Amino acid sequence: MFTVQATGCQPIVRAFASGEKFAAEHLHATTRASGLRVPKAIGDFIMLDALRTSHGGAIAVPDEEMIACTREVGALEGVFVAPEGAACYAALKTLLAAGTVKPEESVVLFNTSTGLKYLECYS
Repeated sequence: MFTVQATGCQPIVRAFASGEKFAAEHLHATTRASGLRVPKAIGDFIMLDALRTSHGGAIAVPDEEMIACTREVGALEGVFVAPEGAACYAALKTLLAAGTVKPEESVVLFNTSTGLKYLECYS
């Protein structure tokens, strides 16, 4: 299991990397993906425990990469995913390139919204 956050708001990624049980608030959080702008998660300790127990990880993705991946998914699959969903795809590409995820493994990516909510990101 992996969690994906925006580079401008990554409290879980930072806590995971530093081995913390709780995630400190990400001050001045910024991201165009409003669903990922969660500077202080209430269930941070639960998330961190699940990531560690599953031998997973945490990865941050820049907004520019999310937007590029939104376009890529749209061109390849005909689905206008939200930046949050595109962040999952961007993270998967990074994890595949690093060999963390193997091409033969089954992967589920979550997309919880539509790019139509974010039209200002694509002008």
